Amino acid sequence: MSDETTDWFGPEAATFGDRVAAAREAADMTQAQLARRLGIKKSTLMGWEQDLSEPRANKLSMVSGLLNVSMSWLLTGEGEGMSEPADVDLAVGDFAGVLNELRALRNEMRSNAERAARLEKKLRTLVQSAAST
Repeated sequence: MSDETTDWFGPEAATFGDRVAAAREAADMTQAQLARRLGIKKSTLMGWEQDLSEPRANKLSMVSGLLNVSMSWLLTGEGEGMSEPADVDLAVGDFAGVLNELRALRNEMRSNAERAARLEKKLRTLVQSAAST
């Protein structure tokens, strides 16, 4: 992360939720304001920003337009979006370490959520087969 050429909002450095939150803040909007303009609940927007869920295509298009960034930038970090923050010192190792640890934790959580979903499906199948016998 201390590399000067790091793409601050690229796919290796940021998630969809990170990009939505950064673009919203750059547009000087609160979560409540953006949610109201999108016609969604604030909790829905919070889910997007925390990478717990993703918007449907029509809402993604609206977010893109309201925040003045491209849909591809929101999804991948590539295309018309934002440049990295000017006032952030990426050379500070402590921040990079914490950020890497948070990303690793997020990946573990996503993996565990997928594992739990597979187990739930397996259990449901077992219960249905037991009930039909």
